[in-house]
Amino acid sequence: MLNSKTELAEQVRSACLQTALAAYEEVRMLGLCQQGRFELAIDAIIALNLDFITQAQPSFPPNKPIVENK
Repeated sequence: MLNSKTELAEQVRSACLQTALAAYEEVRMLGLCQQGRFELAIDAIIALNLDFITQAQPSFPPNKPIVENK
């Protein structure tokens, strides 16, 4: 388990940033406009699977996908 609230917050921030940047870059290559890329990056954060943080030994990237398929 994480030792402190700060470590937990850092894990969440890191996961959100990496997820948003990956989604933004992926759809940029598909030719979406900047507004569309931003919206999909936000959607990726919303869909972020945070279960890995509650595990005994959390790490990033987690073993399972961080974005759940809808």
